[in-house]
Amino acid sequence: MTTRVVVTGAGGFIGHHLVKYLKARGYYVRGVDIVHPEYEPTVADEFEILDLRRWDACLLAVRGMDQVYNLAANMGGIGFIESNKAVIVHDNTLINIHMLEAARQHQIKKYLYTSSACIYPGYLQKSPDIQPLKEEQAYPADAEDGYGWEKLYTERACRHYMEDYGIQTYSVRFHNIFGPLGTYDGGREKSPAAICRKVALAADGDTIEVWGDGLQTRSYCYVDDCVEGIYRLMQSDFHNPINLGQDRMISINELVDIVSNIAGKTIHRRHDLTKPQGVRGRNSDNTLLREVLKWEPQVSLEAGLKLTYEWISGQIKR
Repeated sequence: MTTRVVVTGAGGFIGHHLVKYLKARGYYVRGVDIVHPEYEPTVADEFEILDLRRWDACLLAVRGMDQVYNLAANMGGIGFIESNKAVIVHDNTLINIHMLEAARQHQIKKYLYTSSACIYPGYLQKSPDIQPLKEEQAYPADAEDGYGWEKLYTERACRHYMEDYGIQTYSVRFHNIFGPLGTYDGGREKSPAAICRKVALAADGDTIEVWGDGLQTRSYCYVDDCVEGIYRLMQSDFHNPINLGQDRMISINELVDIVSNIAGKTIHRRHDLTKPQGVRGRNSDNTLLREVLKWEPQVSLEAGLKLTYEWISGQIKR
């Protein structure tokens, strides 16, 4: 019998890619979001426009389903996260608690929650050359203000729902997922998309603005690897939070150089120290990921950025 799954946040970047992945593997997929995918039509068997901050909407979302992939969230890049803390905490807490309880009431067998590397303590991320973050280092907690705290709280809620009610919950901590069909302008975009847009708009020899001094470091994971990892986790019997990302750390300045090279342009950088830049350094420790899934992300940063740059450049030229 065909497994029936609901993907919330299916109008968003990762959710849209996940719907395509699951459909290709023979699942019956219901997509749910407050918007349709922006850049191409969904391939979901059904797509429902629902506001998951509302309890009644969450009950509708999960009805008749076997599994839940809960990706719905109000979020964006560091600029959005820093300036919308109350709205993020309000919206995402309602979505996540309503979805968990709706899944319990409808006796959903498996429930995946998408957390974030923003749950990791600030005191471990004060230097650009930090050690990769291991899952157990989430505590003692000092999460990213607002967004990180609501993610960490929901990880705990998933654990309690599994302990008390038996629903199989999974929590995955994303480390900077990027790729085509994602937001690249308007204020919610993350650094790879923002840099690809700025370089695409620049002429050879131009200068682009870089937030912060450009020495802050991150790791970046291509979206195809992200959805592969999500799926593999849901087939496992591992229920503690787990990192999902690349473990190659680079600076924002290096990211600009890679994109410039892909574009075939000489690009200069102007640093704006007044703009949000987040933690000084963050990288994923993939030891547990490799151990649990017998797998790790395969797409190189350069290959993923090439596909992303070409897509964003194409969108700008339209």
